[in-house]
Amino acid sequence: MNGIEAIGAVSFDGDETLWDFQKVMRHALSVTLEELQRRVPGSRSADLSVERMIEIRDAVAREMKDEGVTHEEIRLRAFRRTAALVGCSDEGLIADLYAVYMRHRFEDIELYPDVAPTLDALPADITVGLLSNGNGYPERCGLRDRFDFVVFSQEVGFEKPDRRIFLEACDRASCAPQELMHVGDSLESDVGGANGVGAVSVWLNRNAGRNDSSIVPDYEIQSLAGLGDILEVRPVVLGRTR
Repeated sequence: MNGIEAIGAVSFDGDETLWDFQKVMRHALSVTLEELQRRVPGSRSADLSVERMIEIRDAVAREMKDEGVTHEEIRLRAFRRTAALVGCSDEGLIADLYAVYMRHRFEDIELYPDVAPTLDALPADITVGLLSNGNGYPERCGLRDRFDFVVFSQEVGFEKPDRRIFLEACDRASCAPQELMHVGDSLESDVGGANGVGAVSVWLNRNAGRNDSSIVPDYEIQSLAGLGDILEVRPVVLGRTR
């Protein structure tokens, strides 16, 4: 287990760590589907489901995996394919569906109840960051000015658990890997990635799931409130403030 004596920075995953991505994504898709069915009535749109829209988006993401595109570009192309499925190629409608989805995808995000209290309680000498494979930019998610650094995979060109994205986070936090603590819900992406560079890994296991993998986190918590107990034994770095 890595020690925390030298921790100077804490990075957080976004989706499923700070907010319930699945919930807000499905809600945004359901509203978008209603708009599509209203604008393009008929049996084909009536038979369309949120699950089918998710399948289409995932298929598009796999096809575009090596093209270096953003999540936004994937989502737009997925809506274009969805519209084609119901017999529509109107780019104006496709743009409208995309706008409806994006509005609800971000405006309807609800942070987990432990997020704000945890960020408020972090020691003043800790540099705080967001390290994500998603596209939940802080200003979109009610977290403007909450982070000292932000690293998104679609901007740097590699995803967690790639060690390069963690090293990028260390560079932006001006810390060595062993001085970084990373917190996330994914054993593979978050814990495995942090372990791979020698950072301190914290598995946020909100649902008390079993770890059947070979990946071992340095710490396991069921609420972000548990970070306080972990960091409590860390000596303050004098002269270092956010």
